[in-house]
Amino acid sequence: MNPHRIDLNLFVVIDTIYRERNLTRAAEQLHLTQPAVSNALGRAREALNDELFVRTPQGMQPTVFTEAIIAQVKSGLQQLHQSATSNVTFDPASAEKTIRLSMNDLTETMLLPALVERLQQAAPNMQVESYNVPREQLERELASHSLDFAIDVPIMGNTQLQQHPLGKDHFVCMLRRDHPQITDTLTLDDYLALQHIHISSRRSGPGLVDLQLNKLGRRRKITLRAQHYRIAPMIVETSNLALSAPSSFASRYNVDCFDLPFPVPKIESCLLWHKNAEQDPAHQWLRDLIIETLDAG
Repeated sequence: MNPHRIDLNLFVVIDTIYRERNLTRAAEQLHLTQPAVSNALGRAREALNDELFVRTPQGMQPTVFTEAIIAQVKSGLQQLHQSATSNVTFDPASAEKTIRLSMNDLTETMLLPALVERLQQAAPNMQVESYNVPREQLERELASHSLDFAIDVPIMGNTQLQQHPLGKDHFVCMLRRDHPQITDTLTLDDYLALQHIHISSRRSGPGLVDLQLNKLGRRRKITLRAQHYRIAPMIVETSNLALSAPSSFASRYNVDCFDLPFPVPKIESCLLWHKNAEQDPAHQWLRDLIIETLDAG
């Protein structure tokens, strides 16, 4: 093996296949065709004199040799990325970039209007794309730069992701003004006598509030099950239905808010990004902008 004749791009392919364990997904992450990735893998096998990955029913499994070198491969690629971007200046006013964020619809409602307004002023050529990426896929998407940031619960024990805490929030019960059943206070019996909106993308199953009620041996009446938080306040304002939601969300609407009359754990959230983007000037600027926007409420 002659290390001076190895195409460094082959190590990017090795790292991506190791992360994805699938040639099709690796090709998607690399923006290549699958035959091109297969060809690159063949050249890497020849250059390194090892099979590198073995096809199994569980996907492309790394060989012992690949497991032995992968930490150095990842470290080397990260150093190259940092070297390439360390002296790069970033001018938001002229930058043309698409920011890809993962968040749920609740966070979208609270972040995107203010974030887009700030971007229009400071970085008018930037675009924003928002998705809700499953939590188990976040590290892969962030590592490959298919995703720039995620807003989610803290992910413990992950050394590849950087996390900035965004605070904790508590649930309140949202009701329309002058609700016929509730006046100044909300007791547990009052809460259970109400008809409720439950927000979930699943067809069935309890939410956090229901799990806490189950511990008390109680159950609320779900009159409406909907997919998105953003539609619920309009229904609350024009009906007698109740919505249990984070207080930072509820305070934005013309409704009455009551503390829940039973204990519900606070919701903790954080901004996540991959450490391989830590030193990128554009990423740093966007990171600060997102944090400032959320802190401003």
